[in-house]
Amino acid sequence: MNEPALPLPEFFDADKVGAVWRIPYEARAHQARDWARLRTVQPASVSPARTHLLLIDVQNTFCIPEFELYVGGRSGRGAVDDNLRLCEFIYRNLANLTHITATMDTHQAMQIFHAMFFVDADGSHPAPYSDIHLADLRDGKWKFNPALADEFDIAPEYGQQMMLHYAEQLEQKGKYALTVWPYHALLGGIGHALVSSVEEALFFHSIARNTQYEVIMKGDKPFTENYSAIGPEVLTGPMGETLGTRNPKFIEQLQQVDRLIIAGQAKSHCVAWTVQDLLDDINEVDPALAQKVYLLEDCSSPVVVPGVVDHTDAANAAYARFAEAGMHVVKAAEYK
Repeated sequence: MNEPALPLPEFFDADKVGAVWRIPYEARAHQARDWARLRTVQPASVSPARTHLLLIDVQNTFCIPEFELYVGGRSGRGAVDDNLRLCEFIYRNLANLTHITATMDTHQAMQIFHAMFFVDADGSHPAPYSDIHLADLRDGKWKFNPALADEFDIAPEYGQQMMLHYAEQLEQKGKYALTVWPYHALLGGIGHALVSSVEEALFFHSIARNTQYEVIMKGDKPFTENYSAIGPEVLTGPMGETLGTRNPKFIEQLQQVDRLIIAGQAKSHCVAWTVQDLLDDINEVDPALAQKVYLLEDCSSPVVVPGVVDHTDAANAAYARFAEAGMHVVKAAEYK
């Protein structure tokens, strides 16, 4: 049984959710201890129910307006409003959440979904949001950038063979076409960091409940996309070499907890593919496990670039599939 909803801490400022700022850790630590003591919030270790919150890529690069790959949804305020509701959800349900995991998309410049990986006949790179299809590679519209071959210790011809194999694998699996994204989530950059207001909530929860939140990096393999936190889009190269591996941690954790709550960005990509991979693992282990999963539908938004691409319908269709499989699709304020 869930504990009653708690009030928001006095320091929480809804107007700062869409901005980047420094968290006063020492002050928040003192406030968290006092706040927990006044409300008799117990350490997570003594909670009778295990409720895990999984946050997918709640990072500046996706969530702060004017950053590299801001997820605005159709409203234009998508990720900002999502994170406002998410922070309020964490504070109000602090006594019920026993563990929190945050995944972080983690990239470098030389990766398959960044422009410098491809060139045309003139040596120009594709524009952001371009899709590179198998036919484009076969026809010579785009090819692997031979200038990168030495960096990866491969022949330029084999680089092109890898691109053809990759695009073919995406088509065979019914995945999105290879998309060239703006440079984003670059390791060491400010865009890679967690959103300040969300990080503050995670830190506050950690101190108040005496439990360390976990951070999982993903997406650092150069020759594959990695929307899902569970595994990359393509696992092996044309010679059977490993491009990335699936992480069994998530299905193992689901078997150990009473509830798994999922939110984050983007609803159409990293969240949807994470949940789909989790559902695939669930169906292999025990389909009834789907009933443990709660998706906070108003704490995630789809990728929408006005006049370029709109993945709203695809995101909604994915969530409908998840609900049909037994997962709970709920709004943050209505979660019980």
